[in-house]
Amino acid sequence: MNCVLFYHAFSSCWNNGNAHFLRGIARELHRLGHDVVVYEPADGWSRLNAIRDGGHQTLHEVPQMFPGISVRLYDQSFDLDEALDAADLVIVHEWNSPDLIERIGRRRAQGAPFTLLFHDTHHRAVTAREELARFHLDGFDGVLAFGEVLRQIYLGLGWANRAFTWHEGADTELYRPLPHITKTRDLVWIGNWGDDERSAALRKYLIEPVATLKLRATIFGVRYPEEALDEIETAGIEFGGWLPAHRAPLAFADAQMTVHVPRGPYVRALPGIPTIRMFEAMACGIPIVSAPWEDAERLFTPESYVRAADGAHMRNALRALSQDAEFAAATASAGLHLVRGRHTCRHRVRELLDIVDQIRTSRPLVTRREYEGAVA
Repeated sequence: MNCVLFYHAFSSCWNNGNAHFLRGIARELHRLGHDVVVYEPADGWSRLNAIRDGGHQTLHEVPQMFPGISVRLYDQSFDLDEALDAADLVIVHEWNSPDLIERIGRRRAQGAPFTLLFHDTHHRAVTAREELARFHLDGFDGVLAFGEVLRQIYLGLGWANRAFTWHEGADTELYRPLPHITKTRDLVWIGNWGDDERSAALRKYLIEPVATLKLRATIFGVRYPEEALDEIETAGIEFGGWLPAHRAPLAFADAQMTVHVPRGPYVRALPGIPTIRMFEAMACGIPIVSAPWEDAERLFTPESYVRAADGAHMRNALRALSQDAEFAAATASAGLHLVRGRHTCRHRVRELLDIVDQIRTSRPLVTRREYEGAVA
């Protein structure tokens, strides 16, 4: 197939936690013999912030890590018809502009023969519903929702007639154990401060336990206010700033353990959707302790990670992992085995291809010649 993927950002992961998964999907589609072209806006928010943060080299490095995949920047002079010409599968990520989403949907509604999917990997369906309501998805063949609860929202609100649950996963080509690296930290945490929706949880399940246990820890991320940076420094934690996603495996390999602190909307309204860090940490063979979060879809086994019910439990769990090497190794091994067996980008691409087959067998076939004749 000719696969055309429209992402808000592919080269940049600045405040873009989806970059890892989206890149991995492109990689696996190409590995399975499909042609893959990725389009990203030249003035995308993540890309521009990466440049301001000194990320010119990173933006240059990332496309080179995905040989065979064509990554194309576009601007206002962008020729959409040319981009869609000969496409068999088109996926549009939800962080694209409403105008682009509508224009692509219109092409499909007019009879373009490609399969068109809308991919949602965010919490705006519950926190900024009016933003998603602006999207015109009538021309789309379906929605890829990264959790069952999100799929039900799309169907319940009438935003889509067909939606599929399509969780994220790990790109195990990149995210893998690196046993040759000597560990120098007790704990690493990779994540952005965000919009204050989990600041209390970060204090309770990350900063305070680390300070109490006096762990050697580093926090990586962006959008940290001065108040948060002061708290991190007072707690004796190193702050590493922006860590490009493709360097995260090195940070995981350098630490004994990590922590999962989900954002507030996922805890309160979107159960069953973990952050990408769960998949990343497990794929890298590092034990992870999670703050309260409901695994409503049973993505993980009880032994694959440690659950902390409150701050005291988090301190106890981190202490146990730091002092009991056998417990830490068993947890890491269970997580690694689980991800490799069920949650890789290769698994997700196979699911995607099954979804495409379902759609194609349930709709009238339109040849490219018929479509071109209809819109000529």
